[in-house]
Amino acid sequence: MEQFLYSDLSSFYNFLFIVALIGLVVFVTLYFVDAGYGKMRSEKWGPAINNKVGWFLMEMPVFLIVLYLWAMSPYSVTRQVPYLVFLLLFEFHYFQRSFIFPFLLKGKGQMPLVIMIFSVIWNIVNGYIQGFWLFHLAPRYCAEMYTPEWLLDPRFIIGTLIFFCGWIINMHSDHVIRHLRKPGDTNHYLPKKGLYKYVTSANYFGEITEWFGFAILTWSFAGLLFWWFTCCNLVPRANSIYHKYEKEFPDEFDMKRLKRIIPFIY
Repeated sequence: MEQFLYSDLSSFYNFLFIVALIGLVVFVTLYFVDAGYGKMRSEKWGPAINNKVGWFLMEMPVFLIVLYLWAMSPYSVTRQVPYLVFLLLFEFHYFQRSFIFPFLLKGKGQMPLVIMIFSVIWNIVNGYIQGFWLFHLAPRYCAEMYTPEWLLDPRFIIGTLIFFCGWIINMHSDHVIRHLRKPGDTNHYLPKKGLYKYVTSANYFGEITEWFGFAILTWSFAGLLFWWFTCCNLVPRANSIYHKYEKEFPDEFDMKRLKRIIPFIY
């Protein structure tokens, strides 16, 4: 299998650099173009599919790819505890995103097909990056670092705490959004519970916090790239949501109190 992949470390890092540059392009673009899903849903994005189906189809690939790359690793070391923990933490997030979150969505919202396709492509690329680094390159180049003692390293402990803090923020914020309206109510509301007291995109803050923690606990460029690309996607989208709420709820919106995605900062 490795003949089809970047088995050389320098080639792999060059690939990461290219993806990081693409992320920068996405970051700049999304400050001028609103991705037409969720609150920014627009007919101009063309054909759409059911939200539940869209989320399931676009999140499932990364879950399966990382699991496959772990299972196909030629290194028995990947069965050791640190690698298993990396796998479980990553899959813990994406199991919820793939097999639980889509079916918690309410209503009959739709997602543009083109958005789903772009997301599938990114998740395939990211799944390859994370899984191939952790289970094919790291055992070869970082075997001395990812020993059982790594679980006691401050980087792993701090990163894991940040990861779960981000996950809790993400889950709670999603819960707040899903329960803004009572059954039968079609009105729109400004979320105000939890971290929504401080930012208009608390769920996105939780997401970027989570993957920042993952980058620290793996102490890898692959993990750092995931965090970077997550920021490039979600920070400008949080800006769009901020301005949408500002226009939609002019009497409730407090510009001095509310930030976009990072409490008290931005």
